[in-house]
Amino acid sequence: MKLTDGNKVRNFTLLLTFMYMVSYITRINYGAVVSEMVQAEGMLKSVASLAVTGSFITYGVGQLISGFMGDKIQPKLLVFVGLVVTVSMNFIISFLSDPYIMTVVWSINGFAQAFMWPPIVKLMIELLNGNDYKKTTVVVSFGASFGTIAVYLFAPLCVAFSGWRAVFVVSALAGAIMAFVWMKFCPLIDMSVADIGAKNTAEKGGIAKYGFPFIILVLMPVIAMQGALRDGIQTWMPSYILETFNLQSFAAILTGVVLPIFSIISLRVTSHLYQKKIKNEMACAGAILGFGFINAFLLWLFPDSNAVLSTIFAALLSGSMHGVNMIVVCMTPPYCKKYGRISLVSGVLNSCTYVGSAISTYGIAKFSEVFGWSSTILLWAGIAFVAMLICVLSTKAWKKFTL
Repeated sequence: MKLTDGNKVRNFTLLLTFMYMVSYITRINYGAVVSEMVQAEGMLKSVASLAVTGSFITYGVGQLISGFMGDKIQPKLLVFVGLVVTVSMNFIISFLSDPYIMTVVWSINGFAQAFMWPPIVKLMIELLNGNDYKKTTVVVSFGASFGTIAVYLFAPLCVAFSGWRAVFVVSALAGAIMAFVWMKFCPLIDMSVADIGAKNTAEKGGIAKYGFPFIILVLMPVIAMQGALRDGIQTWMPSYILETFNLQSFAAILTGVVLPIFSIISLRVTSHLYQKKIKNEMACAGAILGFGFINAFLLWLFPDSNAVLSTIFAALLSGSMHGVNMIVVCMTPPYCKKYGRISLVSGVLNSCTYVGSAISTYGIAKFSEVFGWSSTILLWAGIAFVAMLICVLSTKAWKKFTL
């Protein structure tokens, strides 16, 4: 049954936003303190990044499993299980020092995190009408930025007073509280009602019979590239600032707060652009990618002239990728309702984000060690340009698909 009462919709939106915020707090906290861990534990950047890379890989694989299960099992239960496991992994890693054991633990955390987003999308589509879905999706997306801001604000304080391990303890506590709130207030959906078109899915030809029209395959590399830029920059921005401008580690970590602030602005601008100006998802994503390319190019032109200027260019590039993510990952699953694969499509698309994230997190560390930050930034610009080109060339095909 759809939620039509305004207060119920607002409360539901608030619940999902806080849940998504906590999922980010318990997921990106490792990346927030990785530069401090490198210094405190004497690790190489590439070795320290293995845990983040591993978590991105398991998160991406988990998205496929979670997406499939989200169409079969109560989304409320799937999210709760994910929260319980991620709380456990955050607590355990606070006691570890071996980077390879940490990689195993954080990879399990990545898999647990995968049981959150596809079920959330399933809940939103099943419980909200079209307009409420679009509005709620934008607000819930803010949860990622709020979570990132929270991490990059309390992480430097924890590092300064208690060391990097305290970050994971605080994150685990936040996750435990959220798990209790989630089970108390999250509504159930009627799983006996099949998605519209599910019975006819097997009759469709080609890959569409599995709930995946061909145009969705075109989206996948675009999503992977924006994920590579979004999470790669978020993870290694503090290290770039630390190494380029010789700031103290806690100050470098604090610069990470700027990125999610810009991402919130980007989401608002993207939402307005999408709903009022460019309603074709591919065209809208292409325009935002073009803006990201410009900022990557400017960052390459002025890589070490000023810490504030470099942070702003990087923040605009990263923020624009959040906008692209909202368009291509959040706004496209409803079009696949007629194929009966809402949760699965959401899981597949979101997994593509973290394929790019996994490659870039380790790749940026290694690439910057070998070629330096200037070449790394030029690579970012190239990725944004290619993704933009794919979107522009696919605009007409996408319009035909959404008619």
